Amino acid sequence: MPQWSNDGELFTAAKTKLFTAVVGDILDQMGFRHQFLAPQIKILNPDTVVLGRAMPVLEADVYEEHSSSGHWQQGNQSFGIMFEALDSLKENDVYITSGSSPNYALWGGLMSNRAIACKSAGAVLDGYCRDSREILELNFPVCCLGTYAQDQGVRGKVLDFNCAIEFNGIPVRPGDVVFGDRDGTLIVPKEAVEEAFSRAFEKVSTENKVRDAIRQGMSTVEAFKTFGVM
Repeated sequence: MPQWSNDGELFTAAKTKLFTAVVGDILDQMGFRHQFLAPQIKILNPDTVVLGRAMPVLEADVYEEHSSSGHWQQGNQSFGIMFEALDSLKENDVYITSGSSPNYALWGGLMSNRAIACKSAGAVLDGYCRDSREILELNFPVCCLGTYAQDQGVRGKVLDFNCAIEFNGIPVRPGDVVFGDRDGTLIVPKEAVEEAFSRAFEKVSTENKVRDAIRQGMSTVEAFKTFGVM
């Protein structure tokens, strides 16, 4: 049985005791060996952590603000259905988006304010954010390629949300867990969450014993023989 009874308890404990490296190690052992997003995806404030359930958002480039074809209802709607996606966020949800080119910002200050009001756990972008000063002041966790002020308004639209997407070649589905810290951003498949986090808590406990033993003079060879982790 897990040590937690709901997502809130899990995420609170994990933010205190875990880090992406240890969960990634466990996923490797479980056979999930390609779960980290590209290393270029960095957390804007290294002292924050993104940890919650994925609310995936599909973004796409556009080349005219209002569609001239008339084939797509949302083609005449600024930002597509981005506002609907943002308003759909629930407590502990992570707004995670991909599908567009890195030619404009996918997130900003006003979006952060709305996400906070929805009790969102953060945003993860296959692209840039802007209004970074405001986001940092809000202490809202954002993982992205960096900062870039160019607006998506005339360049990109949200096509769908709460749907399956692919981010750096990694499938992301509603309900998967997104975990991002200063060392990387990890996708934990929803079917692996209970085992991965349970084993990660155990591994951290053992690593603490290894650390104490090494500080007391034990060699790394002996530590690995004794504890089985390093």
